[in-house]
Amino acid sequence: MTGSVSTMTGPLITGWSAVSPYGIGREAFEEGFRSGRSTTVPLAGEDWLGEDRADTEACLVPGFVIKEVLGKKGTRAMDRVTGLVVTTVGKLLDTTGGPLPSEVTDADTALVLGTTHGSAKSMVDITRDTLTDEKPYYINTAHIPNAIGNASAGMCAIWYGLKGPNTTLAAGRCSGLYALNYGRRLLAAGRAKTVLCGAAEEYTTDRSWLEWHSRGADEAGTVLGEGCAMVSLRAASADGRGDDDALAEVVGVTAGVVGPDGVAASLETVVGNALRRAGISRDQLWAVSASAPAGEAGRAEMKALDALFGDLDLLTLGRPGLIGDTSAATSAFQLVATLTAAQDSARAAGRVAVITSVDRDGALGCALLRLR
Repeated sequence: MTGSVSTMTGPLITGWSAVSPYGIGREAFEEGFRSGRSTTVPLAGEDWLGEDRADTEACLVPGFVIKEVLGKKGTRAMDRVTGLVVTTVGKLLDTTGGPLPSEVTDADTALVLGTTHGSAKSMVDITRDTLTDEKPYYINTAHIPNAIGNASAGMCAIWYGLKGPNTTLAAGRCSGLYALNYGRRLLAAGRAKTVLCGAAEEYTTDRSWLEWHSRGADEAGTVLGEGCAMVSLRAASADGRGDDDALAEVVGVTAGVVGPDGVAASLETVVGNALRRAGISRDQLWAVSASAPAGEAGRAEMKALDALFGDLDLLTLGRPGLIGDTSAATSAFQLVATLTAAQDSARAAGRVAVITSVDRDGALGCALLRLR
C-alpha cells in the first residue's frame, strides 16, 4: 500500500465541530491544537467567589455563557453540559447544511451522544434538595429533566427538529468511540442517513469534588477540562462518487474491557483484533492517538502502544492534557484532533490512524480511521 486514496466503503466522516477550551467552533479548535498552547486558567473572579470546589485551576471554554451563546429563549433551565452539546451540534449543522432551529423536522438524522453520567451538577442539586428541603419531595422541578442522562441529546432533538434515533451512551473516556460505533451500526441497519455522534463533559464544582474523591494517588495534579466534539457520519456511496466531501472513513471500532492480565495486555488484544478484523497491515498506518489518562492507566496505555508500534515511525497525536481531563469527551476530542492533524500532513492521505481509549473503570476502545 502506497498511501494513495482508494475508494472508501465504510461509514464516512464528512464534517465536525467542537466547543473546547480553545474556543467555540471548529476553527477555534484547529487554531488551538496547531498552536500547542495550554488552556489552563485559574478559578478566580466573580464567577467563582464563594464556590466550594476542589480545584484552583481548570481548562474552561472561554466566555461560555449559555444565554449569550444560545439566547434567552428556552435556556432558562438549561445546564452547562446541555448548552455545550446544543452549541456544538448547531455549529456542526451549519457546517454540513443541516436543519436550523424550528425550521424543519428531520427523520433521517440521528444523534448519538457519549457522556459520563449527564450533568453531575444537576444530579447533585436534586439530591441536595431532597436532604435540605422541608420535605424530600420539595425539590426544584426545573432540575428534574437535566438530571436524566439523556437530557442533552433529547434537548438537541427538540432544538433542531431531529426526528431520527436519539441515543445516549455512558462509557467514561471511551464514550466518543462507542458513540462512533453506535452511529456506524445505525447506518448499517438503515435507521438513519446521517448520524451526528460525539461526546461531552462539563466543568462544575460538583464534578470537581466527585473527581477529587474518586481520583487515585497516582492521578494527583490532574487539571479538569470541559467541552464537546461531534462528527457527522454517513454511509459511503456504492460507486464512490459523491464522496469527495469525506474527511475520513471509519474502518472499524472495537471495544473491550480490562482482563486479568491488566490494562496493557488487554489493550494490545483490543487493538490487535481491530487491525486484524479490518485487514490493516502495519505499513498502512500513519498515526496513533492515545487517550493518555493520568497515572498508571496512562502508562499502561503507552506500554501497549509501544509494544504494538514502537518500531514504526508513527505520528503521535492528541496532546489531550492541553485542554485538561475532559473525561467522557476525551476520545471525541481525539477524533477531531486526528482530523485536524491529517489536514496538515502530506503522508496522511489513504493511510490509517489508530485511536485508543482507556478508562479507569476498565473500559477500552480502539477506532481505525482511513484519512482522505
